[in-house]
Amino acid sequence: MIEVIIEKCVGCGLCLKACAYDAISMVDRTAEINLDRCTLCGACVSACKFDAIIIRKYGQQALDRSQYQGIWVFAEQKSGVLASVVYELLGKARELAEDKETSVTAVLLGYDIEHLTRELISYGADRVIYADHAELSDFLDLPYSHAFTELARKYKPEIILSGATVTGRSFIPRVAVELHTGLTADCTGLEIDRETGRLLQTRPAFGGNIMATIITPNHLPQMATVRHKVMDPALLDDSRQGEIIREEISFPENINQSKMLGFVPDDTQIVNLTEANFVVSGGRGLKKKENFQLLEELSRHLDAAIGASRAAVDAEWIAYPHQVGQTGKTIKPTVYIAVGISGAIQHLAGMQSSDYIIAINKDSDAPIFKVADLGLVGDLFEVIPLLLQKLKR
Repeated sequence: MIEVIIEKCVGCGLCLKACAYDAISMVDRTAEINLDRCTLCGACVSACKFDAIIIRKYGQQALDRSQYQGIWVFAEQKSGVLASVVYELLGKARELAEDKETSVTAVLLGYDIEHLTRELISYGADRVIYADHAELSDFLDLPYSHAFTELARKYKPEIILSGATVTGRSFIPRVAVELHTGLTADCTGLEIDRETGRLLQTRPAFGGNIMATIITPNHLPQMATVRHKVMDPALLDDSRQGEIIREEISFPENINQSKMLGFVPDDTQIVNLTEANFVVSGGRGLKKKENFQLLEELSRHLDAAIGASRAAVDAEWIAYPHQVGQTGKTIKPTVYIAVGISGAIQHLAGMQSSDYIIAINKDSDAPIFKVADLGLVGDLFEVIPLLLQKLKR
């Protein structure tokens, strides 16, 4: 809780200027805090030169870590089809489970989705817990977060993983709040600390300029959402056996404050970068919009999708759906060709998991060469035409 010590407050107003949420007012030259608006960010505490505002933390009960076991994967599905990120999460969860000598559980929510349980076992889950209910037929934040929270409270997983998809980003933070634990969003790497057994969660930070490794030392479960296409998917094994548990969830009356009116697919997307096996991307080195025609011709010969760096998109040389990187698409093609791209860390965050990376750049010191399997140092306006000649033959 936050508290104003009246005896120390002099009404200077420094706390008013520091509060970004308009939660402080002056009454008779004394600060008064609106608890409905206050977020406990602590800015006013730092700003007060008279130590008149304090935040008191209630005593926290010691955490019994022995009660929390296993790794959970949220098995996102739509219309009875699993999202492709689920297979990647199951593959990574299996690696983590081997390090911790624990089990992997897939948690499935929806309506008429029992047929997916066997598929989840085949792709690496030791156990599937599913809730099949009409309230879960369409994805809505409140019923999904309620159902998942109820299951997590009952079974107490040590780690919870979800895809950093529209669905995962929407309701998993609600679950973290309900469970009073932390959540690391948009992870690109997950490992187990061999000394402590805690989950090491790596993600881009400070605008992608550094890669931060985050831990949740004092709360359980440890929760993370994971970017699509940065991890290898689990392999199908129809011989695997596992446990399937159906859970009945009761929902509060009028839990839905919104309703699904309908679904309109996006038919304007002319490129599907996330599913392409070959991607040819262009950057600032192309110099102008018209030179992307070189990449278009190259992509036709390679049956490849066209990507771009943020610099090329910001310059309006190509549309945003083609952008690869932290603020664009995260992809994992079989072959990625970077043409005239220097390799800023923001761009690398979106493509460095590609199976084979080819870089073409006239700057031999460009960072892209540090992640490239094959690097061609040369002028792209000389290299690409020569490559096209070979392909045409």
